[in-house]
Amino acid sequence: MKNCPKCGNSCDDAAVFCNKCGTALAAQPAQNQAQQNQAPQYQAPQYQAPQYQPRPVVDLSDHTAEFDRADISENKVFAMLPYLMGMIGIIIALLANKGSKFIAFHVRQALMIEICVALSIFACVIPILGWIVFGIVSLIALVLKVIGFVYVAGSKAKEIPIVKSLSFMK
Repeated sequence: MKNCPKCGNSCDDAAVFCNKCGTALAAQPAQNQAQQNQAPQYQAPQYQAPQYQPRPVVDLSDHTAEFDRADISENKVFAMLPYLMGMIGIIIALLANKGSKFIAFHVRQALMIEICVALSIFACVIPILGWIVFGIVSLIALVLKVIGFVYVAGSKAKEIPIVKSLSFMK
């Protein structure tokens, strides 16, 4: 127990100030020495939550890694033809295929677009509404062909967005 030098009140050993008058209590050298001789107390390590590491996004529709780089660079022009020329381009690309998997991939993609357009022709039997449906499908097919052409120009073998959900010709 410590005694306050001002009022004489007895205070705890750990007290820094007197609890009666508020005077600062001087540390006694014997107590400080005793505290230094004590073994240090074990402190448990603080738990830190692991940092969140987002997983890289994997595009399952991108098949570029499955193809040989030489095959892609040699056959880019023939892979563009199905998107540029429709059915005639598909036939030319198939004739010039030379066993290229890259050309075959893009021929399948373009062929799915052409089949969808061909099926939409049957909607023209219905006056006005069928013509509108055929026009909309034709515009969508044009946009999909442009996307396919851009993929080929960028040396990519990615599935065309809307067509990839169709289950035929997989």
